[in-house]
Amino acid sequence: MAVILITGGARSGKSKRAETRTCAFPGRPVYVATAEALDTEMDARIARHRARRGTDWIEREVPLDLVPALVATDGGGARLVDCLTLWLSNLMHAERDWDHEVTELAAALPRLKSPVVFVTNEVGLGIVPDNALARSFRDAAGIMNQTIAAAADEVEFVVAGLPMKLK
Repeated sequence: MAVILITGGARSGKSKRAETRTCAFPGRPVYVATAEALDTEMDARIARHRARRGTDWIEREVPLDLVPALVATDGGGARLVDCLTLWLSNLMHAERDWDHEVTELAAALPRLKSPVVFVTNEVGLGIVPDNALARSFRDAAGIMNQTIAAAADEVEFVVAGLPMKLK
């Protein structure tokens, strides 16, 4: 079983890269979406992602309970989780213990049989945010990315559509 983490900035090409990596595994791929269409702009983003992927994917919408979703879809095709930073945002908004949830996710990965490809955003390369909530999110995302990268077999950083192998 492979665990692959693909990170990068906004519009870096990380989702497209993750889709390619996921489809390289045998079986019908499973798209585990953490985004929720809470406004028209996000609804349009989701529609663009769906159109690019086509109909070959099994879709699961999982804004919060990621580990149970990975367990429930285990044993079939590879799973693409897009994306961890939206999942983190959802956990923080729901006032759940994100650190515990991330630890549980990392602990569950070695027990899974089917490959998992994670997409996450690298949010720590810019200026220090000017408010406490944004700083808290940036710090939590950095901790989450380090935790999942440590558990992953492979880590890629995507810039301008070009992947760089980190691990």
